[in-house]
Amino acid sequence: MNSRQIVIVEDETSIREAIAETLRAAGYEPLQAADGVAGLTAARRPGVRLVLLDLMLPKMDGMAVLRQLRQTHSTLPVIILTARGAEDDRVQGLQAGADDYVVKPFSARELMARVEAVLRRSAERPADVTDIRVGKATVDLERREVRRGNEERQTLSETECTILLHLAAYPGRAVSRDELLTRVWGLSGGGIETRTIDMHVARLRAKLAAINQNEDESYIMTVRGKGYMLGPDVSVRAADAPVPQKGAKK
Repeated sequence: MNSRQIVIVEDETSIREAIAETLRAAGYEPLQAADGVAGLTAARRPGVRLVLLDLMLPKMDGMAVLRQLRQTHSTLPVIILTARGAEDDRVQGLQAGADDYVVKPFSARELMARVEAVLRRSAERPADVTDIRVGKATVDLERREVRRGNEERQTLSETECTILLHLAAYPGRAVSRDELLTRVWGLSGGGIETRTIDMHVARLRAKLAAINQNEDESYIMTVRGKGYMLGPDVSVRAADAPVPQKGAKK
């Protein structure tokens, strides 16, 4: 992606414009939003490369913006910029899908170092997932449910939906438990037991099997010694990929 667009969602004009000037000086194209609703709209524009997101915003708070953005743009890099620096706040932000968490006040130098680091890490990310089909069922990411026909549906928890979305972002490869621990729970180095991850995956498997009216739970496959990956009967469509990508081959 050659775009240099970075969205700044910040209600304090002086801070927002100072960040914008710092980004311009570094060769980026800042897009400014003064509230959460405008910020979510701007972040979903084609070509946006990264979002800088305050938490305390009018109209829609930053955590709500992040959660809604992750439903449609699971891989778009997001850095939270906030005065809320408590450990619980940082953990909550990372669990919701932030790539980094920067506490105010911060220097222009630190901000640019964080931006460049996140962009380096995200350089190999796949395009955002727009559609997931599991057997004969369709996943509604916004409503967090799996539907088959007009009547049959299974509701997914936020954690189950996030697990499925992360696996769909990497079709054809195994995602380790440690990676799920970091990307879904926002934790590193412990804090969640492995069996907790396995239990969430087991419940998700059961729901996907139930909506397809069978006992086949291979829609999410266990790769011994590596983790989990989507099965061959799951297809994923990404924003930049016109042809659906399949999960693991049989």
